[in-house]
Amino acid sequence: MRTLNYLLLAVRDPLRSAELYSKLLGCEPVETSKTFVLYVLSTGMKIGLWLADEVEPTPKPAGGIEISFRETSKDAVLATYAEWTKLGLTVVQEPTDMDFGFTFVVEDPDGHRLRPFVLAANPR
Repeated sequence: MRTLNYLLLAVRDPLRSAELYSKLLGCEPVETSKTFVLYVLSTGMKIGLWLADEVEPTPKPAGGIEISFRETSKDAVLATYAEWTKLGLTVVQEPTDMDFGFTFVVEDPDGHRLRPFVLAANPR
């Protein structure tokens, strides 16, 4: 069985993106350069921020993928919403109840979608 443990995001400026992702993830990168930044999360998941001009084959425009963050409660989702909107992230979905739970979606400056959520008691 293969293990999914690494997300790689093509970004315009890895160092600038790292300023944002350090706040979003609540940790500092383990590797930093002008062309690549790497985070290793407490879960073991890795997130790489790679200079889009260096990625081969050339990546398609961002927006077709979401990075989801499971929260512990609706209040936690709302607190994250307040925190992230203060960072100037573009809101593409206001906090709302959906079939699976309570959520919202923002975009980072490169167009990558970020979705915090808390599961509903009986998600469909």
